Amino acid sequence: MRRYCFAMPTFDAVSEVDMQEVRNAVDQANREASTRFDFKGTDSAIEITDTELVLSSSTEDRIRALYQVLQEKLVRREVSLKSFDVGKIEEASRGAARQRLTIRAGISSDHAKKINKFIKDLALKGVSSQTQGDQLRVTGKKRDDLQAVIAACKAEDFGIPLQFNNFRD
Repeated sequence: MRRYCFAMPTFDAVSEVDMQEVRNAVDQANREASTRFDFKGTDSAIEITDTELVLSSSTEDRIRALYQVLQEKLVRREVSLKSFDVGKIEEASRGAARQRLTIRAGISSDHAKKINKFIKDLALKGVSSQTQGDQLRVTGKKRDDLQAVIAACKAEDFGIPLQFNNFRD
């Protein structure tokens, strides 16, 4: 007796940040800040941890310029700017300024609800999605329906970068 396993096509929607590219962008931005004339004597630097970037400089003005340099490097390395929660510029010791950029990885439960509702509102027959930790698993009867979901999600702005992987037929 033969058994047939009809697995439905699926894919995962995730929100990941390539930390190696972020590190490279930070290194490039720091290098540029150390050589540019308008940053001379401002002690401008970007520090990186696993969860955030900290921009520090002598004035708010230089922080904004440093942030602009960083954005340029991140975009060139194809790191989405949506991956960061940009904090307010705050005062640090001795009149210096500081700004924190928190790295957002994974899909929060609020974003997951929005995306799930969006997929449901597409009203594609046999397509469903569920939250699994910090990612979404989307299942459908037809491969074409799943490709339509991916296209619709790419066109929509959820405020976070989305990647689609583990596409299985």
